[in-house]
Amino acid sequence: MSQESRKRVAITGAASGLGRCLALQYAREGWNVALADINDLRGQETQNEILAMGVDAFYTHVDVREENSLLKWKDAIVQRWSGLDVVINNAGVAVHGGIDETPDEDWDWIIDINLMGVARGCRIFTSLFKAQGYGHVVNVASIAGLIHSPEMNSYNVTKAGVVALSETMKAELEPFGIKVSVVCPGFFPTNLTENTRSPNPNIKTVINKLFQKSKLKAEDVARIVFEGVKAGRFYILPHKDFAAIWYMKRFSPSVYFWAMSKMVRKRPEFRNKARAAS
Repeated sequence: MSQESRKRVAITGAASGLGRCLALQYAREGWNVALADINDLRGQETQNEILAMGVDAFYTHVDVREENSLLKWKDAIVQRWSGLDVVINNAGVAVHGGIDETPDEDWDWIIDINLMGVARGCRIFTSLFKAQGYGHVVNVASIAGLIHSPEMNSYNVTKAGVVALSETMKAELEPFGIKVSVVCPGFFPTNLTENTRSPNPNIKTVINKLFQKSKLKAEDVARIVFEGVKAGRFYILPHKDFAAIWYMKRFSPSVYFWAMSKMVRKRPEFRNKARAAS
């Protein structure tokens, strides 16, 4: 297959974690890959690994908090490949803490990256896709966008916002020949905790233990996402057990909220706080 005939994908947060696995998955399938991240060393390493596969790839330093950064990346993609087939808005961060523990600074930080970063990517690449008459927007949310674990307030809000944005865009962009998918994975091993903010100094250890319990690795999630996008699915939920909880929430909300409350009460921190309050 010539470089001119290859399909083209652009991925934010592509230097590590799920983004890197998505980049490698698409490259193995013969796609040209545009990588964006703020970690230049990892980004260039991923670029070189893909180039060694015989497909085209290029890395660009992109901060999704800056519109001009995304615009320059989009322009570089068009100049190099004359267009794009799929954009995956994947870059994200995490904040943990109770509603009375998370400062405005952390709210602003996570909203600017997780929600507005996705919204900026959608806006900029939708304009390109409308001009082309085709394209596919893939927004990586989280199962936290559908079911909301306590003490993950700001993270849940941003991911729920990504789901709402994607649902809005699905109908809005269909007349223009543009497809939309939203990805809602559960826990799986990744590097999300590297920049996680929390008042609890032990939370990264707790989250990493949850990651290790996952039956799916990042490579598995990337493959499921690739197949889901190829099939044109809107909701892509890689973890069946978390999908079952979402169904329970939709059809039996009282049972869902009972389960959430029980989960909190089993946590040692909750028992310690309850004793202190009494």
